[in-house]
Amino acid sequence: MEKDPIIAKALEREQTALSEHDSKLLIEKYGVTVSEEKLVGTADEAVAAAAELGYPVVLKACGAEISHKTERELVEVDLKREDEVRQTFSDIKANLGSDPYEGILVEKMVPGERELAIGLIRDPQFGPCVMFGLGGIFTEILRDTSFRVAPITEEDALQMMDDIKAKAILGPVRGKPPVDRKRLAKALVGLARIGMEQENVAEIDVNPLIVSPDGAPVAVDALVVLSKNGS
Repeated sequence: MEKDPIIAKALEREQTALSEHDSKLLIEKYGVTVSEEKLVGTADEAVAAAAELGYPVVLKACGAEISHKTERELVEVDLKREDEVRQTFSDIKANLGSDPYEGILVEKMVPGERELAIGLIRDPQFGPCVMFGLGGIFTEILRDTSFRVAPITEEDALQMMDDIKAKAILGPVRGKPPVDRKRLAKALVGLARIGMEQENVAEIDVNPLIVSPDGAPVAVDALVVLSKNGS
């Protein structure tokens, strides 16, 4: 299978991972719904992007080598005014220092209290495996996850949702609609396809996948780790 152009360019630049923006562009091609966002280079562009996307917005530093964004104050959420966007843009650039980066992401904030996680790993024995579970801080705390060996069908993906202990989170909660299981299944099947078709993808971490008010699961953060020689 031919390498995706996003992956090919990253490998040419000897990257070990895709930036958040490129990670989202890749998984979106495979059926994962991602947050609306624009990559900008100046404060004026950030303000224009925020106005186009609609407030509130999130600003994040974006680059293939950037990690620990929260700890380094490279992300700020719930910005509701132009002056906040300008100040945050300046603060993030200052906090980056001399670190290389591709730009600043302006992302439309996705409302929702339920956070899920999906991902892909390459097991030495079984090959590409898809993961589903709780997202946010609960991913590591509760470790409530299910796995399937790729490729998977929609039926497999739906079964993964029923395998976690906290599956009730996918139903109607406090007046909120149930998760759109078909769209969630499409995302899981898509990650499995990446694992089968893009051998240079070593790992995918989509966390959190926020359940929006209409029940749609939306990826607001994503990381694709690359392997130079494939697996």
